[in-house]
Amino acid sequence: MADVTIYSSDYCPFCMRAKQLLSIKNVDVNEINVDGNRALRQEMMEKCGRHTVPQIWIGDHHVGGCDDLFALERDQKLDPMLSV
Repeated sequence: MADVTIYSSDYCPFCMRAKQLLSIKNVDVNEINVDGNRALRQEMMEKCGRHTVPQIWIGDHHVGGCDDLFALERDQKLDPMLSV
């Protein structure tokens, strides 16, 4: 199973949806909560160039946000990525 990292916020509904999908797939997620932590948010922005959460990585591949994760699921590309 590939390592999955998600930069998230406690109050973000898109973060909750993304984490729920990954939970349904029994994926252990390395969650990095950026609430109130400018250094972590800056780290996320430097990695992907985006400032919104969630930002999701599967292994070294930056997936993007919640909509991107669900697009992979809809296109049946998420499971193969997770099984690497």
